[in-house]
Amino acid sequence: MCGITGYVGCRDASPILIEGLKKLEYRGYDSAGIALLNGSDMEVVKKKGRVNVLESELGKHPFCARLGISHTRWATHGAVTDQNAHPHVSSDGNFALVHNGIVENYEDIKKFCQSQGYTFKSQTDSEVLVNLIAYHYEKRTDPNLPNRFLEAVRKALVHVEGTYGIAVISRFHPDQIVAARKGSPLLIGIGNSERLVASDVLGFAGRANNVIYLEDEQIALVTKDNCDIVTICNKQIDFEVKSIDWDLENADMCGFSSYMEKEIFEQPKSIENAIRGRISSDASTAVLSGLNMTPTELRQIDRILFCACGTAWHACLVAEYLIEKYARIPVDVEYASEFRYRNIPVHKNTLVIVISQSGETIDTLEALRESKRKGFRTLAITNSVGSTISRESDGGLYQYAGKEVGVASTKAFTSQVTICLLLALYLARMRDMSFSDGKRIVEAIKSAPEAVAKTLELAPRIKEIAKKYAKYKDFLFLGRLCEFPLALEGALKLKEISYIHAEGYPAAEMKHGPIALVSPDCPSVIFATSDEIYSKLLSNAQEIKARNGKIIAITDNPEIFSASVDDIIALPRVDASIKHIVAAVPAQLFAYYVARELGCDVDKPRNLAKAVTVE
Repeated sequence: MCGITGYVGCRDASPILIEGLKKLEYRGYDSAGIALLNGSDMEVVKKKGRVNVLESELGKHPFCARLGISHTRWATHGAVTDQNAHPHVSSDGNFALVHNGIVENYEDIKKFCQSQGYTFKSQTDSEVLVNLIAYHYEKRTDPNLPNRFLEAVRKALVHVEGTYGIAVISRFHPDQIVAARKGSPLLIGIGNSERLVASDVLGFAGRANNVIYLEDEQIALVTKDNCDIVTICNKQIDFEVKSIDWDLENADMCGFSSYMEKEIFEQPKSIENAIRGRISSDASTAVLSGLNMTPTELRQIDRILFCACGTAWHACLVAEYLIEKYARIPVDVEYASEFRYRNIPVHKNTLVIVISQSGETIDTLEALRESKRKGFRTLAITNSVGSTISRESDGGLYQYAGKEVGVASTKAFTSQVTICLLLALYLARMRDMSFSDGKRIVEAIKSAPEAVAKTLELAPRIKEIAKKYAKYKDFLFLGRLCEFPLALEGALKLKEISYIHAEGYPAAEMKHGPIALVSPDCPSVIFATSDEIYSKLLSNAQEIKARNGKIIAITDNPEIFSASVDDIIALPRVDASIKHIVAAVPAQLFAYYVARELGCDVDKPRNLAKAVTVE
């Protein structure tokens, strides 16, 4: 989940690479480094810390080059140190490499390289790759091969178990970058007499209008004017060049103090984008042509299995409630990280749906691939056009939420839930939902952007409450039915960006253990918008108050709860079908303002990165 950038062209590479790293810093920010080539002279600078630390250090080493690679790290193997930062250089000094992924058999490769006289300076698994490439270049490739550099990389990767997205440069080939991927995204941007390599289109920093998406086990030889791609089995590839829609990739902060704040306040627009073009002409159902399934095929589905990780997994839990309630189809939700290892029995008429904002989450991608191996129809909900998951699924739906840079997902979550509601409506109308009920839900869905906009007007009130509660070190988040996933998501947001311990529970389960945590020092946040169980939630609140626990209620019925809670966030009244979308927003704002009160970096919380592309 690290950020990789590379450049070969006619301009000074250093500022272009640094600009790309800044765009990709949300993918990792433990350390950063750069390797530049000017003829056979190689300059490598790498530093622990953020990209601006590297930029400052680089200013002390002026070095003009037309080719280079760079990296911003999220640590897997090895501590966060200057030595463990990328790029890594072969011990003979001839090759430099940046790597995203995990080399599972690195210890065996390291022992082999050491037996051949290569030495190591870092604790990382990545360094074995650059030494193995150096070995194959010197010992195993024909010196007269026209693509000797590419062939050395190819032969090295044959022996690698695990995942990789790599970019490699060599003193012997000062006009070439070799890039390869397996399980970790890597793209090649095409400019005017220049080529760029990156792990995300943002790494191109607006400098390329066209892109080549490398597929797994593909290796590219990149020069300023050309790109040749072969498979790891040395088969030539005819690749496809696609255009980049920079409107979708816009990631400017637009006057907000952080990307997370910006993305929270973008939710009326992102929800509107999720809905746009997906309502039928008679406004009674959804139109979801991206599923690539006929109504007959969909009616044969008698079970749905959702797979995802983190916040997207919480969106799947909401989808479970919505689809079972409206479409009456049984739904299972699995952690993608566990799915392929459990070998669970799956009914033959099951539809597998994966959700991933980035479309590159490795656990979710492997769950998708495992489902396809077993012959199941697969769909994907993603926010990244051209991502690996979107390309490999049988069909799916794009969120069109715009780039989400903040590590803690906000607008992607409500966008995913909105799309799941559209899917629930579509399947329900295909079965036994009436025309009038369909019309009612469509009207509710269309009103969701405005309802979220009204909820965002509560920000000043939520900021006051957050300031009051920022001193506490433990929180409970409680909800029932469709609001239990919101409790999980609210607790996750607070943990992610403020480092406060928080747990989400079904409210009725409090008395089965978690109530032991209730005290004046452990506040509870209760989601209370379910009409049919207001009285049950009120009883839960009174159980907490009887034990001197403080309560924040997120509710659309403040009159019922005013006497039983300490603070209320009063939501606008909306149709039951969209309450979960509206109620998610105050929890995001609460976590955001608590973190800001504590002085935390909300966009780059410690130990986390945005796109998790390692297992």
